[in-house]
Amino acid sequence: MDQKNRYGYQEGFISIVTNLVLFGLKYWAGIVTGSLALVADAWHTLSDSASSIIVVGSVKLSSRKADQRHPFGHGRYQEIASIFIAFLLGIIAYEFLTDSIDKFRQHESTQFGTLAIVVTSISVVLKEGLAQYAYWAFRKTGYETLRADGWHHRSDALSSTMVLVGILLGNRFWWMDSLLGALISLMLFYAVFEIVKNSVDKLLGEHPDDQLIENVTELIKKVSEKEIYPHHFHLHTYGDHRELTFHIKLRGDLDITLGHKIATDIENAIREEIGMEATIHVEPDQVEN
Repeated sequence: MDQKNRYGYQEGFISIVTNLVLFGLKYWAGIVTGSLALVADAWHTLSDSASSIIVVGSVKLSSRKADQRHPFGHGRYQEIASIFIAFLLGIIAYEFLTDSIDKFRQHESTQFGTLAIVVTSISVVLKEGLAQYAYWAFRKTGYETLRADGWHHRSDALSSTMVLVGILLGNRFWWMDSLLGALISLMLFYAVFEIVKNSVDKLLGEHPDDQLIENVTELIKKVSEKEIYPHHFHLHTYGDHRELTFHIKLRGDLDITLGHKIATDIENAIREEIGMEATIHVEPDQVEN
């Protein structure tokens, strides 16, 4: 198992275990204090385990080697899983918004006992810790599912924070809980948008950023002394595996064997120096685009 997949598995399994512990703690506190809201929050925490299970499953599926039917590998399972997690996050955001509106209409404030405050505080710390761990794992691996799972953890931390703030300020501002719930739901909707946008961009194919094009252009100059004009860049992402396609213009009087050698040398250099596969289309410089 490579290091990236190990990070993904670890984040997923740690999240599942932590969520199960928090579910039991919140559910027990809700029964003892008679708080229906805390019991509901416990089930919300348990639902977070679903996204962590998706993370583990997506890492397993995306790590499968390329085969005859899938020559570019299975890395895009990461993007598909991210969209599904975003869907779950969108449902939570919608529930936050509708609950906040209902509370505001009914002039309902948050009232909990000391036990509920302690348990909720523990939940905030642990869930934000899981979120930070998921973001760290995302930076190490680039797996979109880990970033999406981080937002899922943060949604639970935000909901618990909302409860705490409601406890502290609820006696002075009965509408505080409703306002915070609405604001948090808008933050989550924005997170859903960002997760879906990034995943869809990778599924559809992207134009490489300027830095990558500059790196490839400089590498081409090192590989060959011939006059080469690269253009028409496209980037295709399959999890860890990335495919770069572009065209190069060469002098029209060069023979096809030399043109093929130049393209192959550039492809090999990109694989070794940048870590991605490249497919190059060779054109004579007289051709207009």
